[in-house]
Amino acid sequence: MKEKDYIEELILKNREELNDNEPTEGHFERFENRLKLQDKKKKLSLNLVWKVAAAVIFVFLAGNQIAIYLSSPENENKTTNTANSLSLASVSPEYQEVEYYYTNAIDAGLTQWESLSNEGFISQEEQEMMQEELAEFEQRLNNLRKDLAANPNDERVINAMLEYYQAKLSVINMIVNKLEEVKQQQKNTQHEIEI
Repeated sequence: MKEKDYIEELILKNREELNDNEPTEGHFERFENRLKLQDKKKKLSLNLVWKVAAAVIFVFLAGNQIAIYLSSPENENKTTNTANSLSLASVSPEYQEVEYYYTNAIDAGLTQWESLSNEGFISQEEQEMMQEELAEFEQRLNNLRKDLAANPNDERVINAMLEYYQAKLSVINMIVNKLEEVKQQQKNTQHEIEI
């Protein structure tokens, strides 16, 4: 308590001087400027935090948009691949059986084509023409599958796919049959020459 008494005593002794002394001129203006400066620092730091937060959010959103942009073609390819892999089997089990029949018959015809090609009955030019025809058939099938993906229960699309399989099988069978005839004629001609 001695210290408290000492401070009290000091204030009581110097009371007149303390009450008479006014701060120097400009003291209040300087004090006000210091307060404003401190407020600016606080506002500046808060303002800086908001700017940094906005920049971080902007970078995050820009990165997200870039990721979406870069993944779009991949997603498109996935959608296209899904549409390309869609078949009549997805419509009904009956169509699955029909499609299975045609695809197996077409594969068998193409296998015969390959064996005739390996035996030398097909020229390079004929092979190139057949590859072009098959590429056109595949393009048509891809378009039909896209249509089927867009309209899975549309009878016109289903019938078009069935007609596609029939046409492809007919073309392959016709070519293979003609090549078999040529092969048979060559065998007969060689047999006659040998006799």
